Amino acid sequence: MTARPATIGALRETPYRPRTVKEELRSNLIGALSERRPLFAGIIGYETSVMPQLENAILSGQDVMLLGERGQAKTRIARLLVSLLDEVVPAIAGCEVNDDPFAPICAACRYRVANDTDDVELVWITREQRYSEKLATPDISIADLIGEVDPIKVAEGRYLSDEMTIHYGLLPRTHRGIFALNELPDLAERVQVGLLNVMEERDVQIRGYKVRLRLDLMVVASANPEDYTNRGRIITPLKDRFGSQIRTHYPREIATEVGIMEQERQSYTDEGLVTTVPGYMKEILAELSHLARKSSDISQRSGVSVRVTISNYENLVSSALKRALRTGETNIVPRISDLPAVLASTAGKIELETVGDLTEERVVDRLVQRSVLNVFNRTFSLAEFDSLLAAFQRGATMHVSPALPSQEYVKQALQIPGMKGAVAKLGAHGNPAAIAAAVEFVLEGLHLNRKLNKERGEARSTFRA
Repeated sequence: MTARPATIGALRETPYRPRTVKEELRSNLIGALSERRPLFAGIIGYETSVMPQLENAILSGQDVMLLGERGQAKTRIARLLVSLLDEVVPAIAGCEVNDDPFAPICAACRYRVANDTDDVELVWITREQRYSEKLATPDISIADLIGEVDPIKVAEGRYLSDEMTIHYGLLPRTHRGIFALNELPDLAERVQVGLLNVMEERDVQIRGYKVRLRLDLMVVASANPEDYTNRGRIITPLKDRFGSQIRTHYPREIATEVGIMEQERQSYTDEGLVTTVPGYMKEILAELSHLARKSSDISQRSGVSVRVTISNYENLVSSALKRALRTGETNIVPRISDLPAVLASTAGKIELETVGDLTEERVVDRLVQRSVLNVFNRTFSLAEFDSLLAAFQRGATMHVSPALPSQEYVKQALQIPGMKGAVAKLGAHGNPAAIAAAVEFVLEGLHLNRKLNKERGEARSTFRA
């Protein structure tokens, strides 16, 4: 690997030529598209909606507003833009604003270049160092984002009008990089006004005197549509500064939600234990979130995040793990009777639309039942259970419990005609834990279709005709 130039003089001898951030992003995106390299790894479900719009904005050299409810990967998209920056770029050593060696913007670096010329030392900054992120809150000030006069520097004898008295804020310190501002409408209006010139004319004004800083930035902001469009919490001129407004969305298909859930969940390797989550259980969790996003009982203004699905998946697996440890089983397979575990991971992430007798527990319970019913009816037709239902009519019963060992399900299932075929259709072969989960799914689906009665007890439930 060739040593990188350590001074401006050495840099002049190389092919390096400065580019703006947006030229850099645009050029690297063109290269990736030409070579058909995958972009924005880890983003699922936006391939034909959000990503084409984002690519257009980058090719157009625009600042971007990502508009969407919580849990729609807005922050992750902003962070992934870093992958389109060059791996490293040179900057003047010791500079607070990452000055370009050939085009410094701060007074201190201009002075050094004028006096030391080609002997000025360089550092090489990585793409990760060129990204800054700030969560907008009402207490953020102009000083935080742009800068403030440093009283210590004034006390040293400098004049207030001297640019060298400034302590730079986050925006100048992200010069030649990407600046992400989350929840933009939460920013006070006077601070929003301060962003206007930064985004368009690229100059800033501090304490009544003008400091001309030709900041080179790509600005990516995010906002909830309710705050951005309806409540007037963002000033109209600032909206106008963003070249593209890109609307994000929740997963539109069950398979997409399942893919995100699998990718994002916390997973652990437990020695001697094997975890298998049946496809229908994953579908039930994804269906639960999709139904919640349409429910009139839940406030849709704040949304139902994908984090609900991910947390539900984690809790469902944990419930199955506890059972396996208590029964001495090594195969962990979540069952329908584990679904109460999702209450804790759902209730805190949803907001009820009305206040009254309706509680979060009742809302979640209804959604769980509808989810199981929908997935069951997509998997089976009731005509497949004629022999099974006939056996129940003749007096057969089955007991289920979250604490019941899997072998007990196998013994019960073998005694009921028609159950073996239904379980086999779900892919439960040879694994008692998978058979137990499949049996519960079949019984619960028939109960929700009003084909079987379910008597709930403290320790177990009984299914009968």
